[in-house]
Amino acid sequence: MPQRQRHSLFRSTAGALAARTGDEMSGPAVLLLGAASTGSVATGAALLAGITVTAALGGPLVGAALDRASRPGRLLAAALVGYAAGLAVVAAALGRLPLPLVVGAALATGLLGPALSGGWTAQLPRVVPAERLARASALDAMTFGGASLLGPGAAGLAAALLGAPAAVAGAVALIAVAVPVAWALPGRSATAARAPLASDLRAGVRAVLGNAPLRRVTAATVVSIAGSGMFVVCLPGLGDRFLGGQAHGALLLSLMAVCSLAANLLLTRAAPSPRPDTVVLVCLLVQAAGMGAAALAGSALGLVAAATLVGAAEGPQLTALFRVRHRESPAHLRAQVFTTGASLKISAFALGAAAAGPLAEHAPVACLAVAAVLQVGAATALLRG
Repeated sequence: MPQRQRHSLFRSTAGALAARTGDEMSGPAVLLLGAASTGSVATGAALLAGITVTAALGGPLVGAALDRASRPGRLLAAALVGYAAGLAVVAAALGRLPLPLVVGAALATGLLGPALSGGWTAQLPRVVPAERLARASALDAMTFGGASLLGPGAAGLAAALLGAPAAVAGAVALIAVAVPVAWALPGRSATAARAPLASDLRAGVRAVLGNAPLRRVTAATVVSIAGSGMFVVCLPGLGDRFLGGQAHGALLLSLMAVCSLAANLLLTRAAPSPRPDTVVLVCLLVQAAGMGAAALAGSALGLVAAATLVGAAEGPQLTALFRVRHRESPAHLRAQVFTTGASLKISAFALGAAAAGPLAEHAPVACLAVAAVLQVGAATALLRG
């Protein structure tokens, strides 16, 4: 790869990592801020739901706007600024304005969330040549694993040392660091006349639903991430049972992130590269096995092994998903396909986590079993969709 392309890919990957780490910090940060400011965990939960639940609405709109822009990087930079500013407004308004208004600000901020995930990934084909896209997608997917490893820990550390507002400020700062990188992303060589926005939105929906491989992999990964949300909710209880405390259970998230990164590194060295559709299927089955093993775990070692399986499957699944989207998406609708997919996954994770709450508290084994069944259902959707 020429030096210039390597430099562009390095800058893009570094910017994505900074933005996504800030995003991963933002959820725990607002959760801690809400609890610290009002003394109520429910307040933090409401703010966290606010910045995640509206992603399903924002994804298609953000993607369509990026697809229509001659310099999508600049629009992406504006979305990052908007997301960071929204977090700052939430932090500044909490305790000073009525809570419904603060939650409303969180809901508005969440509309831009898919820009940090799918919106950035959709720009990769303009950063690297087609023959390097598979490896670039793996690197991009690893930024999600790195962000999930660094973000929550950084939020907790900042809150413990400096207070919850500092955790939100750290998230804002990391997202701001990524703004100039997004601004400098390559533009389009030529911009064709565009149809009305409503037509583009309909075309984006048809691109996802009308393309069989894309439809199958989208449905499968959305179902899978709902199961992942249930699994994550169970971890504190499992930690309390087997590892000596709920916080130790949360550390399993870091273990999963490390395993995700390691598996992706191994995947990038595979020659020839396996077919991405097959990788998604294998990863879904491995996740089902891991979550089932967690339900049956009778010791700390068994739980750690189960979490290792789940984490090792998450990274390659995401890389393979990106490869399918790049392969199947029409160039003029790529950003919309990516942001729509990202918004569906964010919302599905939130719904899975919400549904798991009461079940994980009273019947954790049943909750883990349901999570494993969802992975099997996702695999079935991939084969039959």
